[in-house]
Amino acid sequence: MTTLSFSSLNISKEILASIKSLDYKEMTPIQLQSLPLILQGKDLLAQAKTGSGKTAAFAIGILNKIEITHYETQSLVLCPTRELADQVAKEIRSLARMMANTKILILCGGKPLGPQLASLARLAEY
Repeated sequence: MTTLSFSSLNISKEILASIKSLDYKEMTPIQLQSLPLILQGKDLLAQAKTGSGKTAAFAIGILNKIEITHYETQSLVLCPTRELADQVAKEIRSLARMMANTKILILCGGKPLGPQLASLARLAEY
């Protein structure tokens, strides 16, 4: 199988810095197969085991398209459970930590609505 580094792809320097800080050395098989297509804006349906790097692949694709000077919602990720939403948000936050003006929040049923609405109302910082 071909190995390809994240830096060989058209990924922003901020995301590459986050990838490096997370100590991701090389792409996993699912990332190798999916990330180039995701970065090209292609639709993709992929299946792989838990822990294989699926979330990082689609998160890198999402974050790479974020325009940090555009202060509106730019992406939505739907998850079937609160637990999965928490895991996905944590991974996206890790990959976005070097990006200015990027806000990741979770809106879930079964939790108090007030704090969620307040978080949604606050814009990213200029």
